[in-house]
Amino acid sequence: MRGTPTVLHLDMDAFYAAVEQAAKPSLRGKPVIVGGLGPRGVVATASYEARAFGVHSAMPMAQARRLCPNAAYLTPRFGLYRQVSEVVMGLLRELSPLVEPLSLDEAFVDLQAGGAAGETGRWSADAARAVGERLRRDIRAATGLSGSVGLAGSKMLAKIASEQAKPDGLVVIPPGTERALLAPMPVRTLPGVGPATAQTLRRAGIATVGEIAEAGEAELVRLLGRAHGAALYAMTRGTDERPVVAERDAKSVSVEDTFDTDLTDRARIRAEIARLADRCAARLRAAGRSGRTVVVKIRSYDFSTLTRSETLRGPTDDPAVVREAAARLVEGVDTTAGVRLLGVGVSGLADFTQEDLFAQAGARTAGPSDVGRPPAAAPPEAGGAAAGRETEAVRHWLPGLDIRHARYGPGWVQGSGLGRVTVRFERPGSPPGRVRTFAVDDPELEPSEPLPPWGGQASEPAIRPNVMSSSEAGAASPGTPSP
Repeated sequence: MRGTPTVLHLDMDAFYAAVEQAAKPSLRGKPVIVGGLGPRGVVATASYEARAFGVHSAMPMAQARRLCPNAAYLTPRFGLYRQVSEVVMGLLRELSPLVEPLSLDEAFVDLQAGGAAGETGRWSADAARAVGERLRRDIRAATGLSGSVGLAGSKMLAKIASEQAKPDGLVVIPPGTERALLAPMPVRTLPGVGPATAQTLRRAGIATVGEIAEAGEAELVRLLGRAHGAALYAMTRGTDERPVVAERDAKSVSVEDTFDTDLTDRARIRAEIARLADRCAARLRAAGRSGRTVVVKIRSYDFSTLTRSETLRGPTDDPAVVREAAARLVEGVDTTAGVRLLGVGVSGLADFTQEDLFAQAGARTAGPSDVGRPPAAAPPEAGGAAAGRETEAVRHWLPGLDIRHARYGPGWVQGSGLGRVTVRFERPGSPPGRVRTFAVDDPELEPSEPLPPWGGQASEPAIRPNVMSSSEAGAASPGTPSP
């Protein structure tokens, strides 16, 4: 536990929705909900205007529409979110080499690793606060967005401080005040306390952090076991020795999709598994990784979920190898009752690939019968999931996606249906734009690259920081918009 509040936690405010509001002037100050727009989609992020109606992340989209029917419901634009995130993470790396990204919109920073601060050359609460305020100003100047900052002597307390600072604020927890701050908070505030642990504590009459401290370490060990109980008791005293780690090594890479209607056709299931396997392999290669174990995830119509895995002879990032292993795994599962979700993942990651893939891919030596034989047909979307998803987005003109008209210039899809598409023509920094409606097959309409919230061209951000490695959280499921 540090004697100065030099652990900083940044959490961007309603990040996805805020990016959309910054990029779309007509949405500023209005409820915006980003997520999967299909019947089984979930909310990825809701703006604070939408949260006032009770909408929150991970809520089923159907429920969100009932609570806030007049909100703007938009398809996520993860490419743009990553671009904005890279700008923010670049600003954090200017403060310290020790930056631990948790997601696109959240990170810890070890300010001590960045050197001394203040006129005296020593860190203090005032010096840390000054750095945090400067960071918030720099983020707003570079991206037009707001972020909440927490400063404390540990990661746990810094995250609690940033939660208290929301939205668009800064909170410093001075050393020595930790116990008084934590005492009235619910037990779920502490890291590692999930629903099961909270229920165990509740049965013992423990509901707050202060009551955990009063129960004592021996009682916690009896209830939760030695390791968990002792660690939890230490946290109630404000003790959290976890360091800020610059590189968070991923244990697996996976992708999954939820479908609007249950899949029962085996050919469709095989095609979806092949597509997911290609997406997974593409992510592996993009990260410069490979893996030994292929895993498929299948969720049935009744929400029961099972996984099957196969360990290869060596690590690979070959799409054909991943595809064939995933196909073998799904063949052994009965899917006749209907499948609502499919996923493919690779674990046992390594930084190299197995050169001899002969046995893994099930390859066979070419013989006379192979001469002149055409290659096997590629599975659907074998060219890459991104291309397939973009084609689907163009075909349906999903709400929120970027569009350009030959005469009216850039805009975004406000809605579509019945053979028509409604477009609002505006760009970051412009006044709210005019709405026009076209036929969905209008030859003057074409998909467009997103313009960043700070204006200018998408390929020329104001700052060029190092690229952050993170996942997309898979908060949004695919689906077509309602007319």
